[in-house]
Amino acid sequence: MHEKPAGLARYNARPGRARPDPPGPMPGHSSLISAMPERSPLFRLHADVDARVGAIRHTRPDWPCSKGCDTCCRRLADVPRLTAAEWGLLLEGLRTLPPQRLQAIRDEVGLLGHGASAPIVCPMLDRESGACPVYAYRPVACRTYGFYVQRELGLYCSDIEARVAQGELDDVVWGNQDVIDRALSASGETRSLTEWFALTF
Repeated sequence: MHEKPAGLARYNARPGRARPDPPGPMPGHSSLISAMPERSPLFRLHADVDARVGAIRHTRPDWPCSKGCDTCCRRLADVPRLTAAEWGLLLEGLRTLPPQRLQAIRDEVGLLGHGASAPIVCPMLDRESGACPVYAYRPVACRTYGFYVQRELGLYCSDIEARVAQGELDDVVWGNQDVIDRALSASGETRSLTEWFALTF
């Protein structure tokens, strides 16, 4: 059976219960927020997402989205799109990388600009280790994927989709992607990753 592209793809799945509003910030984010006041709304959004993800993980220790699972990073449906605030944060992470690693990422992004077809491998991904070198700086879509739904659509990979279809996750309180999207709309203009790279490097 052909697997649907993951990453930013949206899967048709049985509707789950979406949490109507995100929870408050988790401890540990306050220092980041105070250090970067110009982007504090984004950091607060990260904290809200972390709280919802943490709540799901707490009730489901066997949740498949964990370190070492890079399926979504290897099966993006399209080139990621980021708001200006998200790009600013990701750029900080990119600038912490060794020059050779950054150049390798730039080369991968350049290839995407020539019309790569889905599924797309995230250019940030370390393909050998399956780890993200800018994990702490990653966009919101990377943080919510696997834990959020949008109306009747589950934003997760085929592994989770199968468990939803079997009724194993009926008691999960999913995050509400519509709330996240509304919050992101205040984070500046949205461009594709390739566009941001072209404008910056």
